[in-house]
Amino acid sequence: MDLSIPLALVAIGLLVFLAHLFSSLYDRKMVPDVLLLMLIGIIIGPVLGIVSPRSFGSFGPVFTSIALVVILFEGGTTLSMSMLKSSWKSTMTLTFAGFIVASSVVAVMSVLIFNFSLLSAIAFGGILGGTASAVVIPLVKQLAIGEESKTALILESALTDVLSFVGVLACIQIFSSGRVDVAYTIGSIVSSFVLATITGVLGALVWSRVLTLIRHIQNSIFTTPAFVFVIYGLSEVLGFSGAMAVLAFGITLANVELFQGFLMRKILGGAGHKLNHTEIVFLSEITFLLKTFFFVYIGFSIIYDDLWSIFYGVLLTAALYVARLFVAKFASPGSATGFDKSIISIMTPKGLAAAVLATIPAQVGMPEGDMIRNITYSVILFSIIATSILIFLNSKSGGLQNFYKRFFGK
Repeated sequence: MDLSIPLALVAIGLLVFLAHLFSSLYDRKMVPDVLLLMLIGIIIGPVLGIVSPRSFGSFGPVFTSIALVVILFEGGTTLSMSMLKSSWKSTMTLTFAGFIVASSVVAVMSVLIFNFSLLSAIAFGGILGGTASAVVIPLVKQLAIGEESKTALILESALTDVLSFVGVLACIQIFSSGRVDVAYTIGSIVSSFVLATITGVLGALVWSRVLTLIRHIQNSIFTTPAFVFVIYGLSEVLGFSGAMAVLAFGITLANVELFQGFLMRKILGGAGHKLNHTEIVFLSEITFLLKTFFFVYIGFSIIYDDLWSIFYGVLLTAALYVARLFVAKFASPGSATGFDKSIISIMTPKGLAAAVLATIPAQVGMPEGDMIRNITYSVILFSIIATSILIFLNSKSGGLQNFYKRFFGK
């Protein structure tokens, strides 16, 4: 009998138990479970060579997309419309300030230190300009920060994914065609935001109307996540931001009582309904499992055999966190306390969007494409490690707390 399958099942079971242990460690000791899960991936991957991304074949990218979709949807269901109304200005300020500053730092360093061409440097800046939804959302939900700051961080992580994709693809188009099309780039950004949001909102309203009918079907608890996948896939096929559509779907479904007037009763024929307690608990459990396997997968997927890329990754990560301090100081929500600002300054990890985009420059033949990919993987690793360690130290280290107090005030 082939023992690999039984051993794999044992490993999966142990990993789930460890994930719960790590979660309790975070509650008691403020040791982020994200970091511990990634370390497991590093140990079973590059260190021991037990597993690699090739073991998953084409399912690997599918799995990471599934994890991203569910985490974004669950994050959206925790946001109230009243908070969104009061925080949209601060969210936009933080999103664009964070993206522009991070992209500029990466682009300038790429030209001055790595000798990149200007176009490759701008594309590289776009790749590393955003923050990772799959890292930010689970962490901020566990942190005792203000609701406006929490909302701004969750939305920033989704919105910067759109900015990254549009910016990088615009650079690729310029590289391929040899011409600059500013109108196309601006139009792509606006349409990606607006049309994805409309898709998510309309999808949520329709689903809220049929939700009570679906519940009468036996074993129907999976139908809402299934419909979320449909919304994401259709948005991506149509050229919109699937991430933004899913986030809008979750927010609308959580605040459906605000749409109970003409739109619901006259057009859709009745009142809409939210997720019930059982569905919310189920979604939370699914999110927990996907988050567990996602970060282990990231841990053994990062390439570690290029020492120069690792060194450059450390250098870029340090620069990004220094720059983020100033973003947090000057672009945080007005209600943010000094502690909120310290968390905002920490929340700049890179993740799935950066990993996906990093493969494109090499595919289209950019001279620096391989270097961009390898450095990006390194930055993903070190930025997640830095975020995890800084969150821990921010609750334990008096020296770091005093630094933040002096830098941010209060």
